[in-house]
Amino acid sequence: MGSGKTRSFFSWLLLASFSFLLYVVFSPNPYEVTPQKALNQREDPKQKPANSHDAIKGEMGCDFSKGKWVRDPGGPAYTNTTCRTLPESKSCVQYGKDPEYLNWRWKPNDCELPRFDARMFLDIVRGKRMAFAGDSVARNQLDSLLCLLSQVETPLDVHKDAEDKFRTWYFKSYDFTIMKLWTRFLVEETERQINGSASGLFDLHLDRIDTKWTEKLPLINYLVISDGHWFFRKNYLYEGGKLIGCMFCSEANLTDLGINYTVQRAFRTTLEYLSKCEKCEGLLTFLRTFTPAHFENGTWNDGGNCRRTRPVNEGDVSFSGTDWELRNVQVEEVKKLQVEKQKGAKRFMLLDVTEAMMMRPDAHPGTHWNNQWMRGYNDCLHWCLPGPIDMWNDLLFAVLKEETP
Repeated sequence: MGSGKTRSFFSWLLLASFSFLLYVVFSPNPYEVTPQKALNQREDPKQKPANSHDAIKGEMGCDFSKGKWVRDPGGPAYTNTTCRTLPESKSCVQYGKDPEYLNWRWKPNDCELPRFDARMFLDIVRGKRMAFAGDSVARNQLDSLLCLLSQVETPLDVHKDAEDKFRTWYFKSYDFTIMKLWTRFLVEETERQINGSASGLFDLHLDRIDTKWTEKLPLINYLVISDGHWFFRKNYLYEGGKLIGCMFCSEANLTDLGINYTVQRAFRTTLEYLSKCEKCEGLLTFLRTFTPAHFENGTWNDGGNCRRTRPVNEGDVSFSGTDWELRNVQVEEVKKLQVEKQKGAKRFMLLDVTEAMMMRPDAHPGTHWNNQWMRGYNDCLHWCLPGPIDMWNDLLFAVLKEETP
C-alpha cells in the first residue's frame, strides 16, 4: 500500500514538473527581469515622444492608434461556445472572469474604427495565404482572427508539428490559409545548455534571420510580424559571428547594450531581409507593435497579479517607460522602409496597438485560465478571448480594405 502511494505521488510530481517545464519553454516571458512599474508610478505621462503620432492611418488620414475605450454594450463577436478553436488558456469568462471587461470598444479620436466584417475579410483574402510570425502573443492574435472568421466558416486544422510551433488552418470555401510561424526573437538564436539542460539563456545573432520561419515566406501573401517579450531576459548578443555584448547582464568584460538596441537591431534585420527577399514578391507585411504585460506587485513567478476591472485613461499610463520605447523603435524601422520602398512591390504597414493596450490592464487572464498544474500563477501577459485583442484584427481589416485594389 505504502509503495503504491509513493509511486502515485512521484507520478503526480513528474507530471507537474513536466507541465511547469512546458510553460517555461513556451511562455514568451517566463523570466521577466525588470517588473513593469505600477500604473501609478510614472513620469509626466502626457508627455509623449515626438514620434508618437506615427501610426497607421485609415480613411481620410485618421490615426487609428490614438483614442480611448468607450462603453459598448453590444457584446463580443464570438464566445467560447461559438468558436471551436478558442484555446482554454484564453477563455477567461469560462474560468470565472467577470465579462464586464468585454463592454468596451476602441474609439479613435477623429473617426470610427470599422467593425470587423468576417465575410468581407474572407472575400478580400480569397485564394491567399496569411502568416503570423512571432511568439505566443502573435499566436494570441491569430487565435482572435480564427474566432472572428469562424463565425462565417469553421476552418480545417490541416497541419500541426509535434510542438505546435508551426500550424496551418484552411478556410475551404474561400481557399484561404492561415499559418502560425513560431519564432522567439525573429533572428537566429541558440539556447545555452548548462549541464546538459536548457538554461533559458540565449545567444542571439542580431544580423542573421531565423530561417526556420522565413523558409515558409515564398508561400505567403500577407505577413504579420510581432515580438518583444522574450527579450526581457539575460541574452548574449552577436554580430558578424562575434560576441558584442549582452542584455540584462553584469559581466565585467561585456557591455550591456540594453533591450531597446537589441529589439531595434532584430527588427531591422527582419525588415531588411523581407525587403530584399527575392522569393517574396508582392508580400504585404504588417508589423504589430509591442503590447505590455500588466503585472503589478511582482512578476509572473513571485506573486505578480492583474486585478484591475476596467480600462484606464490615457493620463494613467506612462509614455516614458520601456513599453513605449520598444513601440517607438519598431515604428522607426518601419517608417524608414516605407520611405525607401515607396515605389517597390513590397509594402510595409503598421498595426499600432501599443497605446490602446496600455489602457487595458483589465483584459488579461490573470487567474482565469486552465492552469491546473500552476495554481496561483497569474497570466498578465496574454489577452483574453474574446476581448480588446480583437481590436488588433479590426485594424488589420481596416488596412487590408485600403490596401486591396
